[in-house]
Amino acid sequence: MNQPMRDFTDLLLRRGVVSLDQLGEASNLARDSDVSIGDALIQLGYAEPDAVYRALAEFHKMDYVDLSVDRIPDEIIQLVPESVARENSVIPFKDEDDALHVLVSDPFDLETIEKLRFILNRKVETALAPRAMIQEAINRYYGQVEGESADSILQEFTDTQIDFTETADDDEDSSEGVDESSAPVVRLVGMMIQEAVQLRASDIHVEPFEDRVRIRYRIDGVCVERDSPPRRLLGAILSRIKILAKMDIAERRRPQDGRIKVTVGEKELDLRVSIIPTNHGQSAVMRLLDKDNIKVGVRQLGLAERDFKIFTNTIKRPNGIMLVTGPTGSGKTTTLYAALNSMNRPDRKIITAEDPVEYYLPGINQVEVRHNIGLDFARIIRSMLRQAPNIILVGEMRDTETASMGIQASLTGHLVFSTLHTNDAPSAVTRMVDMGVPGYLVASSVVAVLGQRLVRTICKRCKTQIKISDAALKEAGIPPEVAAVATFAKGKGCGYCQKKGYRGRMGIYELMVVSSKIREMMFQGKSTIEIAEQAIKEGMTTLYCDGVRKVLTGLTTLEEVYRVAKTTEQDQKALPIVFEEFLAKQAQA
Repeated sequence: MNQPMRDFTDLLLRRGVVSLDQLGEASNLARDSDVSIGDALIQLGYAEPDAVYRALAEFHKMDYVDLSVDRIPDEIIQLVPESVARENSVIPFKDEDDALHVLVSDPFDLETIEKLRFILNRKVETALAPRAMIQEAINRYYGQVEGESADSILQEFTDTQIDFTETADDDEDSSEGVDESSAPVVRLVGMMIQEAVQLRASDIHVEPFEDRVRIRYRIDGVCVERDSPPRRLLGAILSRIKILAKMDIAERRRPQDGRIKVTVGEKELDLRVSIIPTNHGQSAVMRLLDKDNIKVGVRQLGLAERDFKIFTNTIKRPNGIMLVTGPTGSGKTTTLYAALNSMNRPDRKIITAEDPVEYYLPGINQVEVRHNIGLDFARIIRSMLRQAPNIILVGEMRDTETASMGIQASLTGHLVFSTLHTNDAPSAVTRMVDMGVPGYLVASSVVAVLGQRLVRTICKRCKTQIKISDAALKEAGIPPEVAAVATFAKGKGCGYCQKKGYRGRMGIYELMVVSSKIREMMFQGKSTIEIAEQAIKEGMTTLYCDGVRKVLTGLTTLEEVYRVAKTTEQDQKALPIVFEEFLAKQAQA
C-alpha cells in the first residue's frame, strides 16, 4: 500500500530527482536562510527549477506552465498592467471560462491572489511556474525595467536640454547645475543596475569614447553591449555612480574605488566600483557581488571525482599551503570560499586577509587590506598569527614578503589558502621562486596547487545532441571509440539563454598534488615542464583535459574549452587518463 505524501519533496524522492542527504542539506539551508525547501534545492544545484515546480504543482493539484515553450499572446499580456505584474511577480497566460489565468511561484500566497481579484475586478485562477522564469517573462513581454527603456530615459535628457558638453581635457565630472536627485540620470543608472541583475551579469562597464558612451554587461564571462548613451551624458552618469559609491566627485585624475549597496527585488547586492581615467574621460566598472554565489559547496564546484577526493582531503590537513591559480575572473574566490565554508565550524578559528573583502562570511574574521595606512598583506599575516588561528586565507601572494609570511605561517602549524596569477598549476612553483622565495621553502610548505578556468555551460532548455566532424575530433585529440559513446551537445538558443545557447558557468580544473617526487624536483629547481610531466604521470589531468571530459558528457562545447585553454604536448599525455576513466564509467552505466 502506498504511503501518503507529506509534501512535494516525497515526489522528488520517489522520482530520484534528489537523495535524502541532499534533501537534509536543503532543509538546513532553508531553515538558516529563511527560504523554501524548493528554492534551497535549486540554490544548491541538486534539482532543476522545472523538476521542483512540476512536483510542487502536482502535489497541490495545480497546472504547471513552461514559459520557455508556451508563447503568451500580446492581448493576454495587456490584461494585467506591468506595474501589477512586477510588484506581485505574476504574469497572465490565458483568458478562458470567464477567468483570467495567471502564473504564480508560491501556491500559498493567497494574499496576492485576493489582491489581483480586487485590482482586476474579475475571477482569477492560478498555475505554477518558477519565480525566475516569471521574472524573465515579465521582462520579455513588457520590455525594460519598470516600463522604462534607456531610450525613454534618454529622451527625457533631450527634453530637459541640460548641457553636459565637455572635451577630453575639460573632464566630464564638472556637472554644475545638475540636480542629481531628480534628473533622469538617477533612473538611468538604476535601470542599468537592475537590468544587469536580471540578466545575471557579473560586471557593468561604462566606457567613454570620442563620440559616445558604451555600456556593456559581462554575462557568463562574455561582454555584451547594451544601450549606448550620447557622449554628453557621461558626466551625469559618472557623477551619479560616484555619489552612490561615496567617492570624491571632484577627483578626476586618479583612480578611485568604492562600494554601493543595493536591493534589487529580493536580492541584496554589493557593487564594487572602480573608476580610472582614460584618454577619452573616466571609465567605470561596477562588479556585482551576489551573496548567493558563495553559498556553493565544494561538491558543486564541478571537480572530477579524483580531484574532489584529493581536494577535500587536502583542506582537512592541519598545516601547509593550498594555492589556487588562474587569471582574474576565473572563479578563484568562489573556490576558496567554498573550502572555507566547508571548514567553518565553532571549533575552528579562521582569519582572512583580502584586498578588498568581496563577500562577508558569517563566523569568519575578515581583514581588509588598507595600503593608505600601511595595513598590507604581510602586516596583517604577522598580526593574525598572534590571534591563534587554525586556518588563514591570504587573498593573493603578490610579493616576496607576503609569500614568505604565508610560508612561515604554514610551517608553524597553520593551514594557509591563497591565490596566484599563473597560467597553470605547475607554474605556481616557479612563480614563487621568481618572487624571491627559496625553492626549498616552497617545496616544504606547498601541499597542492589547483589551477582553474570558467567555461559556459550549455543551456538546459534548448540543449540538443550533435555530431562532431572527424576533423574536429582529430584536432581535439578525441579517438573514434570515445566519440562513439560520448554525448556531444550544443544549445540552439532560446529566450531562457537570450539566444546564446549557453546559460551559467562551471569550472575546469587541474589539481597538482605535491608528492615526495615532485617535492624533490622542486628542491632541485627542475623546470615547470618537467614538474608538469611528473604530475601527469601521477594522475593529474590538465585544464584542457578536464574541459574535454565535460564536453564528452554534454556539459559544454569544444569552442568554450578552446576559448580558455589551448592544447599542449602535456595535454596529449594526460588525455588517455581522461578517456580511460570515461570509457570505464560508460561500461558501468
